[in-house]
Amino acid sequence: MIKTFRGLLADDAVQTISLHTINGSMGYRIVKFEIISSNPGTKDMEAYVTISKIPFTPATTIDLSDQTILAVGYWHQAGNIAYPDSDHKILFDKEVFNQDIYIGCNDVQGNDGMNYYIELELVKLDLNENTVATLKDIRNVSG
Repeated sequence: MIKTFRGLLADDAVQTISLHTINGSMGYRIVKFEIISSNPGTKDMEAYVTISKIPFTPATTIDLSDQTILAVGYWHQAGNIAYPDSDHKILFDKEVFNQDIYIGCNDVQGNDGMNYYIELELVKLDLNENTVATLKDIRNVSG
């Protein structure tokens, strides 16, 4: 089963996507992650959208050695009609998680927002998988 989420992120904002359950027996895996500017093609823009396992402050740098990062999207567009240009990159981890996730945006060149669309695959966890996923999440929050 696939669960979808979509929304508009303001610049420098973080939204919580509530996924936790009482017993943690349901896990999730990102299967699709898309982003698009809130003003496509109208102005110069460079933005990052990050999905994390813990609350964070949006930044202008990306560090994929940070094990709390589940996905990163990069968006670049030129607003010059004579020389239109846009580019985007999406990277995401196939890790299974069973707690809330956080999605944030940083527009490097201004203060525009980004739209996002996420598809999560629901994964039934047995007791051992549940324990491992929960312990990973606890370790990320406390460490």
